[in-house]
Parts: sequence; C-alpha cells; structure tokens
Amino acid sequence: MGARKRLMAERLKEEKKHIAIAKLNDVPTSPRKMRLVADIIRGVEVNKALDILKYSKKHASISLEKVVRSAIANWEAKNQDKASELDNGNVYIKTLMVNEGRTLKRIRPCPQGRAGRIRKRSNHITVILDVKKPSTTVEE
Repeated sequence: MGARKRLMAERLKEEKKHIAIAKLNDVPTSPRKMRLVADIIRGVEVNKALDILKYSKKHASISLEKVVRSAIANWEAKNQDKASELDNGNVYIKTLMVNEGRTLKRIRPCPQGRAGRIRKRSNHITVILDVKKPSTTVEE
C-alpha cells in the first residue's frame, strides 16, 4: 500500500509543476461583489482575462487583475521552457475561487440611543492557471 501512495504522490507532484497558483487574502471588498467579476473571467485565456479586467468598471477588477498578473508570473517562473504557450493563448484560468475573509464589525448610532452594526466584509482570492491540453479528435 505504501508504494501505491508514493506513486500517487509522485504523479500529483509532477502535475503541480505545470500549474501556477496565486492567492490574495483579506481584500476589502465583499465576496458577493468580487464574485460578479470573477464569474466573467473564470475559464478564460489569461491575456483575454487581463483585457476584460482592465476595461471593467467594477472596483473589484483592480484586485483580480493584480492576482491574475501574479499567477502569470508564477506560471512563467515554473515553465520557462514553455514561454510560447503564453503568447499562443494556451494558458487559461482553470480555477478562480472567491472565499469569505474576516469581517470587521463596526457600530453606527441608530435612533432612540441604539447601536446598529456595520459589517465590513473582506474576501480571499485564489487563482490557478493551467495549459490547455491539445484536443485529440479520433476519426473513425
């Protein structure tokens, strides 16, 4: 059983060499607003995604562009021999997760001496890039 686990670990390690991950924690935007922009670029080729983010009116696109650029830099560092893949448009956003971060709780005065709570939400962004596999069409 130990040899089987070792083989699985080696295979996973080999697969992770070709993908790049970038994270940005505690972005001061609510996750709901960030997901609106994230849904647009999920699964898109990275150069096209950067263009979409650059011309988006949403404030969340600034932080997302920062993370995507970081992921591209990480991918280039891991795959120096495959620099042409990026220019050819084969590198795409495989996974884009927006998770809820910490919530800062603040107090605002309300009528009749009460205190209302303000929740300042934040989020964590994770981007994983991968290379498109060449499509193999089998003709019979």
